[in-house]
Amino acid sequence: MSTPTLNTHWIGGDAVAGSTDTIDVLNPATGEIVARVPSGTVADVDRAIAAATAALPHWAATDISERAAIVRRVSEGLRDRAEDIATTITAEMGAPITLSRHAQAVFPVEVAASVAALAAEFPWTEQIGNSLVVREPIGVVGAITPWNFPLQQIVSKLAPALLAGNTMVLKPSEIAPLTAGILAEVAAEAGLPAGVFNVVHGTGPVVGEAIAAHPGVDMMSFTGSTRVGRRISAVAAETVKRVALELGGKSANVILDDADLAQAVPLGVAMAFTNGGQVCGAWPRMLVPASRHDEIVELAVAAAAEYTVGDPADEATRIGPMASEAQRRRVDGYIERGIADGATLAFGGPGRPDGLPTGAYARPTIFADVAPDAVIAQEEIFGPVLTIIPYAGDDQAVEIANNTTYGLTGGVFGGEERALAIARRLRTGQVDINGAPWNPLAPFGGYKQSGNGREFGRYGIEEFLETKSIQR
Repeated sequence: MSTPTLNTHWIGGDAVAGSTDTIDVLNPATGEIVARVPSGTVADVDRAIAAATAALPHWAATDISERAAIVRRVSEGLRDRAEDIATTITAEMGAPITLSRHAQAVFPVEVAASVAALAAEFPWTEQIGNSLVVREPIGVVGAITPWNFPLQQIVSKLAPALLAGNTMVLKPSEIAPLTAGILAEVAAEAGLPAGVFNVVHGTGPVVGEAIAAHPGVDMMSFTGSTRVGRRISAVAAETVKRVALELGGKSANVILDDADLAQAVPLGVAMAFTNGGQVCGAWPRMLVPASRHDEIVELAVAAAAEYTVGDPADEATRIGPMASEAQRRRVDGYIERGIADGATLAFGGPGRPDGLPTGAYARPTIFADVAPDAVIAQEEIFGPVLTIIPYAGDDQAVEIANNTTYGLTGGVFGGEERALAIARRLRTGQVDINGAPWNPLAPFGGYKQSGNGREFGRYGIEEFLETKSIQR
């Protein structure tokens, strides 16, 4: 594949090389270097924030219809670069090429288009009695994004922030940073003024900390681990920034005793294994009626056997490598922990899959008869590991589903009204009933240690606005 043309910082509308220190971007399937990006410094962050600050007054004063038109053109530009985006993500973090084409490259297009379409109907001003309530840009936004859906996570922040009139300084993940360069090129071609969107590559302890601590940044928006989210909150608190966090998850898929198992189980496996399980909103816990446990395990194993592991550039591959060797070792460690703690290994296991002696490959794994408080049922593994947990009765299913520190997503399968009643009881930000489709206008975000704030639709726009009341 050809790497993106922009493997530099993007500051004030220009490609900036930065220091001579660089970060290697590795193909996790082969270990080969596919690109290098500059290892940013505090000085680079200062320059980017200065550019964003200088660009803010003009951009905030730009008519909302023009801001929406630019966001729409960004969506169109990303659509035109879809194949470039897909092959880049497959090379830098190992997503299977079919997933990269049909999800990684498509979701950002849909998100940006849906945000632009909301401009005309969003309540930018509101009359309440003798008060005019106006919603204004919060200012300079610092964004830090992860490697698992590298472009979607950026666009989910950038599109609403731009529509709301903010400027942004982004630190993409150093593991999968390359589509940020594509986005910078597309945004410039769409007519986004210089300085409105800036990209500084680098590590979290240097670039991330500098952005979060900087007094010129008015808001931090972060997607990633709960551990890092805590650190960002602590650093940002020194300047009382607004902080929006989309963090980890350990979501439950509750299969009721009247569910259509032929639908629920394969979809549940898919929601555990998609993107190699490297999805914050995955469903790694399958809660099943104890009376149907063995039947469901058999169906889950049959479904898992269909997940071909291999070269992510091969269209037949359904699970590629983990995004890095470090992530592979992490997943392997949890699989070994599950075995050591006495869970029943129904499929897969530790070690690389047969025929794949090198590369960051993990074996898709299913554990059966897992205790609800087991480590593998409580901690986020972020790999293709499904834990099947039996329950006795709806109340216990809800209790188990809610008994983690997380609350991001979830699923319920069963009769419509009963499933809805269960969904209402789950302490989680989003629940799908019977495999309902994704809605880019619906709010997405977590309860508890899965974070705070919401993305997508009007809820995502609201995150990037201050509210002022003017009495007359």
